[in-house]
Amino acid sequence: MKFLTEAPRFLFFTGKGGVGKTSIACAAAVKLARAGKRVLLVSTDPASNVGQVFGLAIGNTVTAIPGVDGLWALEIDPEQAVQAYRERIIAPLRGTVPDTDLAAVAEQLSGSCTTEIASFNEFTMLLTDDTGGYDHVLFDTAPTGHTIRLLQLPGNWSQFLTGGGDATCLGPLSGLDKHKAVYAAAVTTLADPDRTRVILVARPSRSALAEVARTRTELAAIGMNNQYVVVNGVLPDTVQTTDPLAAAVHRRERAALAAMPDTVAVLPRDLIELKPANIVGIDALTTLFDPTSPSQATTTTASNAAVHATLAQLIDDIEDEGPCLIMCMGKGGVGKTTVAAAVAVALARRGHDVHLSTTDPAANLAETLGGSLEHLHLSRIDPAQAVEDYRARVMATKGATLDAAGRAALAEDLLSPCTDEVAVFQAFSHVIAESRRRFVVIDTAPTGHTLLLLDATGSYHRDIVRQLAPGLRFTTPLMRLQNPAATKVLLITLPETTPVLEALDLQTDLERAGIHPWAWIINNSLTAAAPSDPLLQRRANAELAPISQVTQRTQRYAVIPTLATEPAGIPALTALTDPMAALVVREPR
Repeated sequence: MKFLTEAPRFLFFTGKGGVGKTSIACAAAVKLARAGKRVLLVSTDPASNVGQVFGLAIGNTVTAIPGVDGLWALEIDPEQAVQAYRERIIAPLRGTVPDTDLAAVAEQLSGSCTTEIASFNEFTMLLTDDTGGYDHVLFDTAPTGHTIRLLQLPGNWSQFLTGGGDATCLGPLSGLDKHKAVYAAAVTTLADPDRTRVILVARPSRSALAEVARTRTELAAIGMNNQYVVVNGVLPDTVQTTDPLAAAVHRRERAALAAMPDTVAVLPRDLIELKPANIVGIDALTTLFDPTSPSQATTTTASNAAVHATLAQLIDDIEDEGPCLIMCMGKGGVGKTTVAAAVAVALARRGHDVHLSTTDPAANLAETLGGSLEHLHLSRIDPAQAVEDYRARVMATKGATLDAAGRAALAEDLLSPCTDEVAVFQAFSHVIAESRRRFVVIDTAPTGHTLLLLDATGSYHRDIVRQLAPGLRFTTPLMRLQNPAATKVLLITLPETTPVLEALDLQTDLERAGIHPWAWIINNSLTAAAPSDPLLQRRANAELAPISQVTQRTQRYAVIPTLATEPAGIPALTALTDPMAALVVREPR
């Protein structure tokens, strides 16, 4: 593997969700450790599944990996990190201030911005602390958009602290000021090609490779230029061309690789072939970088009645119940954007007024749609634009009554990275409100970051409840999310072990917040596509257990088969929900 040749101390694995970052990071960690290196594998993804790959609980403490000498792993758990961060600030105050003041400080430290800085502090310490004695530290990061955010934070927080802003939502500024040197050192480390290498992971598809090109540019802008590309899950040349699906997918992948953006094509590149089974466990990890052995024996794809449940049937039920909020949620790379677009297109073609939006910084709905459609309005909750609008609004309202010094102080306070979370939440709330009168379909950011957004929604709800007089009627965004008549959450997953476990964990988290998923959608199923190629058949048969896990958990679900072509463009999206639709537009019921 080129990306492991003369590897520096820090390796960052990033890319679009679902491309296999975790598997590749874990396999790389095993390979380096078995070469005699001391290796720490760190997950910075709030929805980490490193523990699932190794088959053990890891969590927020450094854990030795059994069976691999010299390998340890750590999952930065946002909840544990924020508890420790909050306690460090509150503990010195106990017994020295009134309980009401202590409660006020605790409330200030309950927002999602506190979660961000707490997790971020652990991340920066790993970049600047040599006490562990590790030869290599590998970071398995969150999907692209949020990794960019994480890697930009050292500079953002360093600039904010240097400016002397008022970090009340993070506790006393003096408690953060001591971190300025650490943040500055982290910036230097990230930009040093002798210490840091970025591995851009993609699938052999046009959309994933286009995402890599965008990521390359954004990381180069913050000085991270030592970049390699790994294209994962490439269908080998040994597939049977007599299988129409295998032949079409092989042609599609080769065309995508040939047409990859020039900025990506010039980078050192590794191709990893598709394997017949999921990469779980140390034995499987050690074979990930090996060529895939051809499968000679033809097997029969096992049948499962569940694969005949269609997305069109779910849309019929959504339409019958009238305007609502439809949230597509799940792990990165499971097809949330595609499903959200397909649902929105189907409802718009039936004559309904539909607003399709996204909270995912890495999503590109315009590319997925590939055109416009009557009754369909498209938007994106752009964090940069949301922050700009929020700052302008605060300066025009709160700032209007202040003198010059007060306005200057307010403007400086609004430069805090915490402002981003508040701004995005407000934009999210405005979109939710539209669902009272029309269908609103939201393509959410990958799992962990969506939960942080919902946490902000819950914090806002608690503030409203506390401030309003008893008996006064009100409806907060959280209350609409908890109302099954107002909000339908679609859990999107793949027919694979890890994505299904991830979706089950997400369902548990949502139900704890009083939000109950309305339906599950299993995307990209080879079982439903019934291939004849031996390699694809083996992968299809491996889907049966994960599909059964879903169908045993819910009575409302749909299965979308693996497609010969990428589902991009309105005709292709229409075919996902109504293969016989052609150009027919249905009237609303």
